[in-house]
Amino acid sequence: MKDREVLLGVSGGIAAYKAADLTSKLMQAGAKVTVVLTPAATKFIGATTFEALTGRRVLLGMFDAHEHFIGEHIGQARRADAYVIAPATADMLAKLAHGQADDLVSTLALSVTCPRLVAPAMNNEMWTKPPVQRNVEQLREDGWEIIDPGSGWLSCGSIGPGRMAEPVDIMARIEFALV
Repeated sequence: MKDREVLLGVSGGIAAYKAADLTSKLMQAGAKVTVVLTPAATKFIGATTFEALTGRRVLLGMFDAHEHFIGEHIGQARRADAYVIAPATADMLAKLAHGQADDLVSTLALSVTCPRLVAPAMNNEMWTKPPVQRNVEQLREDGWEIIDPGSGWLSCGSIGPGRMAEPVDIMARIEFALV
């Protein structure tokens, strides 16, 4: 992981707090991490948390001040060794499966050429719905590595599948993808 560029997209779900732990683990392993938050993600966790962990500016939108003159969606995409979206909500999975690009996280998904990994997280009732499962299958067919959610207690009080994979397990999948 040393000096590898990991682009971490965080979509808006309660599991966003786990993305901070994942970021910390990546940094401790020597990776260079750039975090991109969807507008909904900022309702669950702040940019300051990730900036403190990475020492880098968090990317929040398509039209923020650009580090890259050609646009963040191109410059960041070219620099990334791996692109990970964790957590990925049902909405994000649908965007990715259908090529919708209306925020920086989903736009980067269309721009990167590196390994792409996605860690879904949502309520168990949502996870098991046919449209969500169709989107997951489409992503697999499109070359995304799906880090399946675990089963257990969910923040809504339900017990079942939909819990975002643990950061240590996501980290192992990233390391494998970078080999």
